[in-house]
Amino acid sequence: MPLETPATVVSELASRGYNAEREAVTLLSNAPDPETAMERAVEAAPDDALTLTTDHVRAVVDDTSSSGDSAESDLAAERSTTTAQPSQPDPSVSTGTTAGESGNDGGGVPVETKGSGGRSVDEALRDLRIDGDMTGESTGTGEYRDFVAVFRDRYERLARQLRGRVNHRPTDTIENMAPNSDAAIVGMVSDIRSTASGHWLVELEDTNGTFPCLVMKDRAFASQVQELLYDEVIAIEGTLADDGGILFADAIHFPDVPRTYSPSTADRHVQAALISDVHVGSQEFMEDAWHRFTDWLHTEEAETVEYLLLAGDMVEGVGVYPDQDEELSIIDIYDQYEAFSEHLKEVPGDMDIVMIPGNHDAVRLAEPQPAFDEELRDIMSAHDPRIVSNPSTVTIEGVSVLMYHGVSLDEVIAELPDEKASYDEPHRAMYQLLKKRHVAPQYGGHTRLAPEDRDYLVMDEVPDIFHSGHVHKLGYGKYHNVLTINSGCWQAQTDFQKSVNIDPDAGFAPIVDLDTLDLTIRKFV
Repeated sequence: MPLETPATVVSELASRGYNAEREAVTLLSNAPDPETAMERAVEAAPDDALTLTTDHVRAVVDDTSSSGDSAESDLAAERSTTTAQPSQPDPSVSTGTTAGESGNDGGGVPVETKGSGGRSVDEALRDLRIDGDMTGESTGTGEYRDFVAVFRDRYERLARQLRGRVNHRPTDTIENMAPNSDAAIVGMVSDIRSTASGHWLVELEDTNGTFPCLVMKDRAFASQVQELLYDEVIAIEGTLADDGGILFADAIHFPDVPRTYSPSTADRHVQAALISDVHVGSQEFMEDAWHRFTDWLHTEEAETVEYLLLAGDMVEGVGVYPDQDEELSIIDIYDQYEAFSEHLKEVPGDMDIVMIPGNHDAVRLAEPQPAFDEELRDIMSAHDPRIVSNPSTVTIEGVSVLMYHGVSLDEVIAELPDEKASYDEPHRAMYQLLKKRHVAPQYGGHTRLAPEDRDYLVMDEVPDIFHSGHVHKLGYGKYHNVLTINSGCWQAQTDFQKSVNIDPDAGFAPIVDLDTLDLTIRKFV
């Protein structure tokens, strides 16, 4: 195939298992016969080489140019005897490519970043807005009344989403209703238990009290009980018992995303890269894969990727899990952020970057997590990224992206059946959070909750895209037209992960077309 542009050269080299320095790609694409030059460069590469250097390619190009027609005839002979090329990758996963090494090669590029290379973007067309950032707004003191306030706020906001669908009555009113009356309760799940006969007793709590609801095991919706988590807000419709002391359930309603939801899209063709869990400072940080990703961002193929969204765990952190110090390549947390900042400088200087913290980052563990303090912000200031709290909603050219690191996914996966939530398909666990309209509904387990004056974890508005990480597994799909992405990680399997049977999906970069919400998964390993 004709190799008319650097991007096609990069793609062809990647299909043969090679990367190349940026200047080497330029030399190949500008050669009199690019295809011949590339074949010669690959053939002459050292057996253990993964990256074609500029010096190596220059020697091959010079030799190819001087060989003239004899080189063409030699190549024709070679093609008649070579085996078939490797098969193309799965179309759902696109192989990442690289156009060079990560160092700054000058040429007027600002010293703090690698600049934009050959990219041509009009930054005046961009529009980026942040909602729900609670950084600097923390008011909780940890007292009992603060927890009461945040749960009351959760109840009121989610109850409003349900009351239009059921004829809700407060629990104290239902206690005084006539037996056998139809009734509906909107409440927070305070207890779930099975009876001796295998039925389910679900206790709902509102601001006036609690009331028990019985879900018979033979009802078609009974399996929904297995999706319930403590502290989530639901509605149950049914009929009161003869003595009026229990509600026999006829239906369970979740706040949920409307099935008819229609997401917004951008007015022009522009893309966003969604990644998470970089874990700089770990011995298993995949530096080469990161270089391939950032080098690809400088290619013509990536010219429309104008936004980079990072969903937490920029660094490995210190003391996050037992014996972590034995798996660190950088033992000081500030040095880890310095190293991360250097890697971030490899991203084109004209890209807009948004970051939220994760549980390995140097912020409080309780959610919502405020963004990094000023000292860490200064360390990561090269790109002037937008650093906001976890969670936050980022609206990019009209497309809303809910960014949440994802610690609660551990709890959802542990509590729900495998077909509803699993590490192998993390996006299905995220579907459950969309269904509950809350990113961390259950309190008291893996997920720590910070009492604030309001519950920042409620999804008041339906996002167009839901982006998460944390579990180090790649998963994506659509739930009621909401594009849902768990973006994997940039860290190979650690000894700790082996001990808990985590097999990470590393070196992937989901790329979203904001004008269509189409998704491409690029692989850089």
